[in-house]
Formats: sequence, C-alpha cells, structure tokens
Amino acid sequence: MNRVSVAGSLHLDIMVDAPRLPGRDETLMGQAWGYKCGGKGGNQAVAAARMGADTRMGGAVGDDDFGKRLLTNLIEAGVDISCVAGLAGQGSGMSVAISEAGGEYGAVVVSGANLKADPKGWDALWDCDVLLLQNEIPETANLAAARAAKAKGARVVLNAAPARSMTEGLAALVDVLVVNRVEAAMLAGLPVTNGAEASDAARVLAGTHHAVIVTLGAEGLVLMEQGAKPLPLPAVKVKAISSHGAGDCFCGALAAELAAGRSIREAADFARAAAALFVSTEPAQQVMLRRDDVMKFL
Repeated sequence: MNRVSVAGSLHLDIMVDAPRLPGRDETLMGQAWGYKCGGKGGNQAVAAARMGADTRMGGAVGDDDFGKRLLTNLIEAGVDISCVAGLAGQGSGMSVAISEAGGEYGAVVVSGANLKADPKGWDALWDCDVLLLQNEIPETANLAAARAAKAKGARVVLNAAPARSMTEGLAALVDVLVVNRVEAAMLAGLPVTNGAEASDAARVLAGTHHAVIVTLGAEGLVLMEQGAKPLPLPAVKVKAISSHGAGDCFCGALAAELAAGRSIREAADFARAAAALFVSTEPAQQVMLRRDDVMKFL
C-alpha cells in the first residue's frame, strides 16, 4: 500500500516577482527572479513523496541543464526516476511565471520534451495503488498509462489541467477527477462562476467518474461521489504568501492519502490542509513540508 505513480510533465519554472501582471504591449519592472522545478507531473510527484508515498515518476526531459536540475529535484525528494527518459537533442519543458504581490500569478509554458513522453518505457509505473495524471502530456500517453495501471488494479486520479477535451476512453478509466471551476465548466458544458454552479458541474461529471473534486481556491472545494449529494468543503483559512504550486500540492497529497487507504473524504480533507499550509509557507521553506507538518497543522 501507499504506492503512487505519476505520469506527467516536468518543467523548469522561471519565477518573476512583479507588482502585477503586465498589460498588453506593456513592459513592467519586476523586483526579483529565480527558478523552481515544476511541471504538474513533477510537482505532484514531489508532493506525494513528501506526504509519505512510495512515488515513481514517468516522463521525459531533454539533455540540457534544465533536465539535470529537474532530475536532481526528483531524486532529492525521494522520487524514483527510473521511468523518466532523457531525450538527446530535445529541450526540457519550461515555463515563465509572474507572481503578483498579493500571491496570485500567471504563467506561459513551453512543453519541450514532455510532448515526447512515451509510456512504452514506463512498465515499472503500473505496480501502484494510485496512478496520478494531468493534461500536460499528450492525451494518448495518459490513455495508455491509465489502461496499463487499471489492468494492474490501480485507482486512476486525473487532474484535468490545463483544460482540454477528454476522450470517452480516458474518461471511462478515471476514478477520481480533480478540476478547478474553469476545467469543470468545460468538461460539464456548464458555466461555473461560484460554488453553487460548481456543484452543478460536479453532478454532471460524477455521472462518469466515481468521485469528482472541483477546487475553488480560497472558497474551498466541492466533493461529489456517485450516488451522493455534492459536499462543499470550505478552505482552511490562512494568510497566503504564494499560491504557485498549491493545486499540485493538493493533488499529490490527495493521491498519497488515497494510496494509503484513506476514503475520498478523508483524503480531500487532508489535501486541502496540505495546500493551505503550502500557500502560507515561505517558498524557500515549502520544500521542508512533510506529512507530519500537515497533521500538526490540522
């Protein structure tokens, strides 16, 4: 038990601190910059490992300095990288993220080697309790990974971000769907602007998946299990320092708790606390957070 496999993206995030996001055609002076290892796949794998799961990562990086930094970050977090391919002649994935003074941010992503991610080399991933997927690698890779893991008895969790259409084949394999209000709106065909409408979207999506979580940022989340009513769960109130990576922390913590045998409600409660602790911690100290810290926070 407590084995999490993550198939997904690896990006080196270039972080820029600025008073706000620039407008069209505007040059804005920032205060500082740095880099952070990321990609939704990489972030969620690191979060799952830090929350106590035996974690493996499947993905691809280029043969460049960015790739070396990404692999080192996974290793230092305790993630098994035997299924991460190093592709000659390819640039690693990267992004540029601008963080505002209030903690919000915007980003541009260049996928690079992630578009070449190949599940044919990921056989070691399939022996797991939970397979965690996102939408930053091709849909065909997600579908192949979900099929292989389900055939071994794993539960499949999909964080359908960024938003894109989902094939019926993949949808049928996803046990737990995690989406924000925008992604929920797209997949359910409904406008989602507040918690009440998020519940409507969750009802629609729960017709396909065993459980749906619609995250609402500072408003909390809505949990919907098949055969049950939508359950709104408020956010844990904290003073946010930076929201960058909060969703990935939530998903990694959720997967780790599910793999450990917790119920979806228990896992969601833990994950929202983990995300709250993450956003209220100085970025330089976020790498130190572990499951025990979340339990003390609770």
